[in-house]
Amino acid sequence: MTSAAPHTPNDAVDLPKSWDPSAVEADLYQGWVDAGYFTADASSDKPGYSIVLPPPNVTGSLHMGHALDHTLMDALCRRKRMQGFEVLWLPGMDHAGIATQTIVEKQLAAAGKSKEDLGREAFVEKVWEWKRESGGQIQGQMRRIGDGVDWSRDRFTMDDGLSRAVQTIFKRLYDDGLIYRAERLVNWSPVLQTAISDIEVKFEEVEGELVSLRYGSLSDDEPHVIVATTRVETMLGDTAVAVHPEDERYRNLVGTTLEHPLTGRRIPIIADEYVDPEFGTGAVKITPAHDPNDFEMGVRHELPMPTIMDKSGKIADTGTEFDGLDRFEARVKVREALAEQGRVVAEKRPYLHSVGHSERSGETIEPRLSMQWWVKVDELAKAAGDAVRTGDTVIHPASQEPRWFAWVDNMHDWTISRQLWWGHRIPIWYGPAGEVECFGPDETPPAGWEQDPDVLDTWFSSGLWPFSTMGWPDATAELEKFYPTSVLVTGYDILFFWVARMMMFGTYVGQDEAVTARPEGAPDEGATVPFRDVFLHGLVRDQYGKKMSKSRGNGIDPLDWVDRFGADALRFTLARGANPGADLSVGEDHAQSSRNFANKLFNATKFALMNGAAPGDLAPRESLTDADRWILDRLEQVRGEVDGAFDRYEFSKACEALYHFAWDEVCDWYLEIAKVQFSGEARAETTRVVLGNVLDALLRLLHPVIPFVTETLWKVLTGGESVVIASWPQPSGVEADPVAAQRIQDVQRLVTEVRRFRSDQGLKPSQKVPARLVGVDDADLSAQLPVIASLVRLTEPGEGFTPSAAVEVRVGGATVTVELDTSGTVDVGAEIARLKKDLAVAEKELATTSGKLGNEAFLAKAPDAVVDKIRTRQQVAREEIERIGARLGELAETKAR
Repeated sequence: MTSAAPHTPNDAVDLPKSWDPSAVEADLYQGWVDAGYFTADASSDKPGYSIVLPPPNVTGSLHMGHALDHTLMDALCRRKRMQGFEVLWLPGMDHAGIATQTIVEKQLAAAGKSKEDLGREAFVEKVWEWKRESGGQIQGQMRRIGDGVDWSRDRFTMDDGLSRAVQTIFKRLYDDGLIYRAERLVNWSPVLQTAISDIEVKFEEVEGELVSLRYGSLSDDEPHVIVATTRVETMLGDTAVAVHPEDERYRNLVGTTLEHPLTGRRIPIIADEYVDPEFGTGAVKITPAHDPNDFEMGVRHELPMPTIMDKSGKIADTGTEFDGLDRFEARVKVREALAEQGRVVAEKRPYLHSVGHSERSGETIEPRLSMQWWVKVDELAKAAGDAVRTGDTVIHPASQEPRWFAWVDNMHDWTISRQLWWGHRIPIWYGPAGEVECFGPDETPPAGWEQDPDVLDTWFSSGLWPFSTMGWPDATAELEKFYPTSVLVTGYDILFFWVARMMMFGTYVGQDEAVTARPEGAPDEGATVPFRDVFLHGLVRDQYGKKMSKSRGNGIDPLDWVDRFGADALRFTLARGANPGADLSVGEDHAQSSRNFANKLFNATKFALMNGAAPGDLAPRESLTDADRWILDRLEQVRGEVDGAFDRYEFSKACEALYHFAWDEVCDWYLEIAKVQFSGEARAETTRVVLGNVLDALLRLLHPVIPFVTETLWKVLTGGESVVIASWPQPSGVEADPVAAQRIQDVQRLVTEVRRFRSDQGLKPSQKVPARLVGVDDADLSAQLPVIASLVRLTEPGEGFTPSAAVEVRVGGATVTVELDTSGTVDVGAEIARLKKDLAVAEKELATTSGKLGNEAFLAKAPDAVVDKIRTRQQVAREEIERIGARLGELAETKAR
């Protein structure tokens, strides 16, 4: 328990009049950084806990997906730090090869230059210059939302240390036969003139045309086939027509050849089970160099694979009149040429179909045969899958596991080369006599050898992120203390692309002594994986459940919410909606609600401080009031719920539990009861300590999610240095008091019913009403009379007290009747309407219970305890009907008078 000098009532409280996040957040954050709270000590005796930040692109800015990611990681790290762990949250950025090179090339183009004008070395230096001056905007934004990262260990995927890791693992994979060079089909960007990864291809529904064209004779009596295509220009690269081997329509044509209508080549008709005989005409054109499925068929049948487009997407090397045309111009010209020959059988326009587009440049992706470097993934993917199967790495939620296995168990070899200048240069060198050699970071190529011009896919270097950032391939203190990392937090949408690559590389280097070294006497954990847990959250959607996008105009800038509502409001909104694997919808109303919560917490704590509340040693349990014991027990229950939820990555449940405890129980009930207890000298001091302890623990429990307001309040409440380094609330070890809980529950029900009655009668909240409570002793609530009277504004009845209205509430196994003198203030009509509603509820309950008790089948199967409970409910309903009926009769007489 945090101890502090007790406050006295009405002390000057060192808090502003109201909570203004913009006035304090920046200074609070810088204070945390300057104090070194986020700097990890690899030599510490504390148990290690580590998370590596998924590196945002150096070109990027904070969006809602980032904000969710960062909020959840920060919450985990702040809690673990408070629990006594040595926490490393390691930040960094990705060099983002394509995106960064594109930005600099556009700047050069605006000045009338190209990268070729500068040359490779000067261009790369230009990119570094841009990075130093303009890159990394997102890091300032991370500070604004409170990211507690270790800035002293900030990493960049092109740093010297990380470059060394890239060269080291490339050589190991190459020497092990897991990296090779081959001509395969890739996603080709004609604008960027490079291969791109699957994750950089976005499929969109577009309107095109479906052209059915005729191969072979134009006479129906002579050999011919009809095929359909949405990319008629690719027929210039056709090297076969395929049919299903059991399709009787084409059985006599299989093995024969037909003349290509435009090139004059003879192309075979082949049989392959891939062809669906029920789709279209049952015949398909095969262009192996420009379609993934055709490529596989071309390999199986050893077909020629002519590439008919150059790097810019222009028709080339076909020997036809179409050479030099852009692919889309050629589409029109080829269709027209075929139509002139009478070979266009049908055209369907518009024809809606899915087409891949480059995420970076926006143009249509061209599947293209290209010589590239590849990673052979069979062994690596199996190890990544086995790590999850054996439980070395656990995926949360488990419902995502089938998607993981479906991906890693069916992974294709990975193309890792990019035709760019910005990135990790492939460490392959070519000698003058045709030699090919891979050189590691500590090796020097012979004079006169030339390095491969391509660079590596950025996913290659980011796949090493968990261990390269800690100094691998060297054995470092960071690897010894913090690797494997504790958890990877990321969206399920990049489960396959990034997570799979980290798992493949992590398991590959898993037996390396640099990552398996342990302090003397420490258990050998067999560090074969990059992270113990993988927590997958969903996508952030707008308040209507729509995916946020620029085209829809429904994107939300998280920094706009920080400006308007505060960083805590942004964070609480996101964490409160974060369930494992599920998308969350957010809107401005959610952010306003979170801001209101921070304000409520601020005002409640300020009120408590003004009344002298402070944490300290609690009085003996038996000397506390029912309300004191109830709120302390509820705090302990909520602490347990929050701990369990955090351990299961159920951020939403943790936030909901804390929100409702803070607002509904501490603010709405205990603070109101505390006002009564403050007024009596005998109870005032114990109430101040109870309230101080509850707020102290509540602020610590809330701190991981809303760090700024909790830091501000906790320091004033406790006089402590910082809640960032405060201890996490521990189990109280005190047995809960169910009797006190029941009494407070009865008080709440009684107060709620009387408040409802007052509201129905139009009584002002502050208006005091003479009243007498009957049956309080039977309900064991006599000690609560001062609280009840205060909460519902009741005063002692004077001489000649004549009640004009009454509210009966069944509590504690008894009925408490509150008789009130509301002469001249009660709206008889409103009271009759209220009672009629209550009567309808009681009658429905009687009908339901009577129906069950009249059902012989139910009575024969139901346990005795269940039947007894229903009989009790039936009896209570009868009593309610009788009571309400009598009261309605009295009011009817009053109205008649």
